Amino acid sequence: MTSKKHINVSERILLLRIFDVVFALLGLFGISYFFDFSYIDRSNEDFLSWLITLSVYLLFFGQVFEMYRLKVASDNYLVVRSVFVTSLVTTIFFIFTPVLAPVLPSKRIHILYLFFGIFLPILIWRFAYILLIFTPKYFKYVLVLGESKSVARVIDLISVNAPANYIVGYFSDKKINRFDEISFFDKQTTDLKEIVKKYYVTEVIVTDRLNFEKSNLINKHLIQLFETGIAIKNIENYYEEIMSCIPRRHLTEDFYKNISFSKTHESRIYLVLSRFFDVIFSLFGLLFMILILPFVIVGNLIANRGPLFYTQDRVGVKGKVFKIIKFRSMVQNAEKNGAVWAEKEDPRVTLFGKLLRRTRFDEIPQFFNIIRGQMALIGPRPERPEFVKKLNKKIPLFEIRHVIKPGLTGWAQVMYPYASSIEEQNKKLRFDLYYIKNRSFYLDFKIIFKTISTVLFFRGH
Repeated sequence: MTSKKHINVSERILLLRIFDVVFALLGLFGISYFFDFSYIDRSNEDFLSWLITLSVYLLFFGQVFEMYRLKVASDNYLVVRSVFVTSLVTTIFFIFTPVLAPVLPSKRIHILYLFFGIFLPILIWRFAYILLIFTPKYFKYVLVLGESKSVARVIDLISVNAPANYIVGYFSDKKINRFDEISFFDKQTTDLKEIVKKYYVTEVIVTDRLNFEKSNLINKHLIQLFETGIAIKNIENYYEEIMSCIPRRHLTEDFYKNISFSKTHESRIYLVLSRFFDVIFSLFGLLFMILILPFVIVGNLIANRGPLFYTQDRVGVKGKVFKIIKFRSMVQNAEKNGAVWAEKEDPRVTLFGKLLRRTRFDEIPQFFNIIRGQMALIGPRPERPEFVKKLNKKIPLFEIRHVIKPGLTGWAQVMYPYASSIEEQNKKLRFDLYYIKNRSFYLDFKIIFKTISTVLFFRGH
């Protein structure tokens, strides 16, 4: 069966990473050929290790400055911004790296050559990517299959989170009037295999079973399509894939059918290494806190006028209550009338407190909690006992988030930071459960990079 070529999300990101490195290295070779650029000497025995160091820096800072977010990679302005900052920081770190990079260049112009040798080739390649590769012909083509009521919900979901022309059509029992621009294929009169072949479908999303006499034939066709390489997905898996959270329908008393611990919960290697990295990161975090402490003290004296730190009861692993430590960012006696959820533009936050929150510096003292084993670097954010008691009554399965240690940062924190109502807490819980279900080193690193981006671009609360 013929099909259009398409590049899925993971392939696009891999493509971007590979060619970023390739074009950066080609740029350096070009600079050395056309200009008097001898900083990275090809005849030196350490030449290969220098290139590897430069490539690692480029990929690392590219991740931090969001060069591999597809939304950024498809926007000209955002591309220029992210490539410029990544190239600049990569250059700075490379020239000041001992042993693994050449000694500081004798001519300052060589630093400029190095920067433009990285920046311009990557920028040209990224513009070429937007023009030639980020086009509809390389997107996946999806067919939605199921009864009209569930199909409508799926199309609404896809339309918000996918490019135009992503949906080929829907194979269902009746036409949905509000989707006139999307092709309808009648389940009674249309051949599923012919649709897939004619419209170059690459993925079929099954929302539910079609209740009619040809259902066995449809199942047979789905098996045949699967054998030819067409992706067949149920709506639950697809929802998790594009939304990165657990579907609402899974939050029932039968949660164990759909939500289970990741295998890493049983891995001693994962648990030991996670604790090791928690301690190492915390030590560096506390060292950083010591460095910025004079500035925080001055800011607190001028704009906060009160205690520097504050402690508060939070619920940890297995429901145990502990004292969390933070830099104070609110006015004194902010909760004299009782516990209140923090909001995005909370009037109780002081002027200096806003800066602490936007940079996430107010969270730094929690490294003490991590050292003491009350928290982890990554996990669900710990809630207050008053809120937990209330949420347990309103939201089914809220207590599941207490099966692992709470974290300084987490999947829900980077994906859905604000939750000042029961409904928003429900949504945030689904991100936490997604992390518990899919917990891994890969997801942990992803959260760390997203957290760094949040801090650098002042997206904190």
